[in-house]
Amino acid sequence: MNELDSATWDTAAPAEAALIARCTSGDEAACAELVSAHQRMVFGLAFHLLGNQEEAQDLSQEVFLRVFRTLGSFRGESALRTWIYRIVVNQARNRHRGWLRRRRADQVSLDQHVAESGDLPCHGRLPDGVLASKETAARLWAALNRLPFDQRTAMILREVDGLRYDEIAFSLGIAVGTVKSRLTRARQALRAELLGLRP
Repeated sequence: MNELDSATWDTAAPAEAALIARCTSGDEAACAELVSAHQRMVFGLAFHLLGNQEEAQDLSQEVFLRVFRTLGSFRGESALRTWIYRIVVNQARNRHRGWLRRRRADQVSLDQHVAESGDLPCHGRLPDGVLASKETAARLWAALNRLPFDQRTAMILREVDGLRYDEIAFSLGIAVGTVKSRLTRARQALRAELLGLRP
């Protein structure tokens, strides 16, 4: 399945359909509105999947080029956001395959991730508590980065972006049951790693 395949579990909202119609008719303001509405999500997902800010920026541009090239084929049988998630995942998977071979040793460190993503908020906790939170977040991101791409993608879509199982299934082009099994395996691997059980 590719990102143009339609789903049957959701329908596009009237306002969204109107925006899409304006975009496909060449309305530049509508295209800018669509980018503005989704660029943060696209960049965030790209960054989490690739672990590199420059790669995420490049991928974001590729995604929106793809969106506008194929928007006329969007059938409105899924939310536009979910359709765009699917494009991001497919483009990231394609890039990841070649990029991983060339840059396996250049994966982002947790310190770099925290530096690029921003510090965790303090919420009145003592500095030791904030430091412990940063260290835990760093360990979690390092463990997440070591998961197979498909498991990491499912975890990010569920735990970071908060997608429903059916949305994840559509974004990945797989069955809901497969989503659940990938999440189960990913959580088991993360738990083992964070508890120091990984050899």
